[in-house]
Amino acid sequence: MSALFGILLLALGFGTPALAATPPLEFGLFPNLTPRVLLETYRPLADFLAARIGRPVALSTAPDFRTFAANTARGDYDLLVTAPHLAWLAQRDAGYRPLLRYREPVRGLLVVRSDSPIASPAELAGRQVATADPLAIVVMAMQARLAGVDARFVNAQTHNNAALRVFNRDADAAILGEQPFRQLPDAVRKGLRVIDTTPPLSSQMVLVHPRVAPGEAVAIRRALAEWAETPDGRTFMARGGFGGFAPIAGDDVRAFRPYAAELARRLGGTQ
Repeated sequence: MSALFGILLLALGFGTPALAATPPLEFGLFPNLTPRVLLETYRPLADFLAARIGRPVALSTAPDFRTFAANTARGDYDLLVTAPHLAWLAQRDAGYRPLLRYREPVRGLLVVRSDSPIASPAELAGRQVATADPLAIVVMAMQARLAGVDARFVNAQTHNNAALRVFNRDADAAILGEQPFRQLPDAVRKGLRVIDTTPPLSSQMVLVHPRVAPGEAVAIRRALAEWAETPDGRTFMARGGFGGFAPIAGDDVRAFRPYAAELARRLGGTQ
């Protein structure tokens, strides 16, 4: 894993002597937001989880989706939250077991500045469209909708950056996820206008590596569900539009096999 990201995202729970002697639980965060935002967002959950399972929790991420997928395939994370097509690959490549998913589905958004004259996707022909990481499922889904539009796509790496490119007039439009859109600063969010959306897609999922003992996996699942009902948890779920945690049915992951196949192709692997 990148040393930079190991430094940026710290381990939590080491202040307690009993926890300090316990190896940390490596919690991998899907890099759909900047590292600073991810750390601030997930710190309360990590603190709660560490206290409940009696083990420090180390938050970490990766500089991009490709690196995160490689880290996952190697089994670098004990616990991770990731997109559903990456969850499919995590199960196939490293034996990760699904625990929970966010309840509310996600949608890809196509946004322009509020004062932009652009009113439809067709008007983006020849124009620059900033995107979150091209491996993001919402980007893949929206690009499929724009297949007949000769737009120029530019990788802005994260949802935040894609939105800011438009807000700062450095791009004509942006593709990002509905949940990251909700988490933008008010001024930025209000300065953007949605001109198209994808159909609903299953949200991010939480998975555990097979090296985590079944009993601890149950404790983690229980702690996550408990945290969602705390004031911090309710704030987190409301701000992100996640709607709480829900069980994962078998079809929730299997439904994303076509996206996973395309993702594997883009990563240079095979389905």
